[in-house]
Amino acid sequence: IRDRIRTYNFKVINTQNKITKISFLLVEEFSMIAFASALEPLRTANRISKKKLFEWEFLSLNNQKVFCSNGISIDTQNLNEEKFQTDILFVCGGINIKDKINKKLLGALRRVSRNGISLGSLCTASYILAKAGLLTNKKATIHWENLSGVREEFPDLVFTNNLYEIDKDRFSCSGGTSSLDLMLNIISGMHGNNLAKSISDQLIHERIRLPNDFQRMDLRSRLGVSHPKLLNAVSIMEENLEEPLSQKELAFKSNISLRQLERLFKKYISNTPNQYYLKLRLERAQNLLMQTSMSILSVALASGFTSSSHFSKCYKVQFGISPRETRFQE
Repeated sequence: IRDRIRTYNFKVINTQNKITKISFLLVEEFSMIAFASALEPLRTANRISKKKLFEWEFLSLNNQKVFCSNGISIDTQNLNEEKFQTDILFVCGGINIKDKINKKLLGALRRVSRNGISLGSLCTASYILAKAGLLTNKKATIHWENLSGVREEFPDLVFTNNLYEIDKDRFSCSGGTSSLDLMLNIISGMHGNNLAKSISDQLIHERIRLPNDFQRMDLRSRLGVSHPKLLNAVSIMEENLEEPLSQKELAFKSNISLRQLERLFKKYISNTPNQYYLKLRLERAQNLLMQTSMSILSVALASGFTSSSHFSKCYKVQFGISPRETRFQE
């Protein structure tokens, strides 16, 4: 099965009629919704087909209870890399993922990969695979909060903002319910689209989303604004956080006058363009501080500031604490 997944990605038909084994390696503070959304399609596939198409197991490195981010614990078995046999090993991540990295975990994943086992990541666990050097020449995705951080930390890797990615023997999803769509596509490839659609219907999932569906709500929904010129201007801002545009440049790229740009922001967002732009850059900085080990100066530069002192002053005005205090709290 693994070889056919690598070759054909989505359209993998299981002609051997064998049980596919899926293993979940749980990392402390993993996301329960991402984990459950990956597990339930497997259970439902067995129920609808009236066959044992899939079996699964829950693993850790210490044969212990692992707590997810909402406090629920899952009993696990110990991952023994030497005798480990599975079709896909999914690493399940969640919050504070950078603090979960250790040599034992990275070494175990490298040994599993050397044994030819396909690897997947749920939610933020793509960060772990990247740290282990297991995403070289592979596309991957991660939760949108972590996206700017991993792109800064791993500039040679390809991280997309897609809902999920399947690249040969690597499977990744952005978290939340995206695990459901990823698993439905794997099931469709192995056992046909009819089964996948029946599972989706059973789980009251209105459609099986495509990989390039967006993680976040569109700007119109997020801002509660429908004015196309304003939405275009905000979109341009979001694409230019590291090297922010002047207000004049922004108006030019938005194809509106400077005065109209100011009027739109005042009317619909109750902010000046500069105030809103600064807020976006500071929110990016906050994510980088919480999700990466980048220096404060590097975070400042990546968020469009030319000095750490100016950055720290603006940051404290926005969030009430300094960048250093934000990192300490994490």
